[in-house]
Amino acid sequence: MRADRIFGLVMIVLALGYLLSATQIQSSFLSDPVGPRVFPYIISVGVIIASVFLVLRPDPNADWPGMAAALQLAFALLVLIGYAMTIRPMGFLIPTAFAAGILSYQINQRPLPALASGLGLSIGLFVLFKL
Repeated sequence: MRADRIFGLVMIVLALGYLLSATQIQSSFLSDPVGPRVFPYIISVGVIIASVFLVLRPDPNADWPGMAAALQLAFALLVLIGYAMTIRPMGFLIPTAFAAGILSYQINQRPLPALASGLGLSIGLFVLFKL
């Protein structure tokens, strides 16, 4: 229970920081009527509401994952950091294919579907957002 409350408080502080940084976004005169700040506001308010529920009503029987799951999460975080560092110099397609394939393999440890998933996501997202 205590861990849920601590996590909720940490998330409230982070969401307030995110909300504060969103107030610094400058909008140009050609932006839409809603403006660029609304989406970060919505995200931060949603996180604050969910975190307040964690603080007020924590799960009494929370089961924490073991060390193997923590190592898998740390590896996924390293993959995402590597993805963020390589997307600018290498472009979108190759880093996205590698990152999506590695993360897909981590979910279901079959190499061919993971490879197909990485390539499919890379090409599909490129077509969706670029074309």
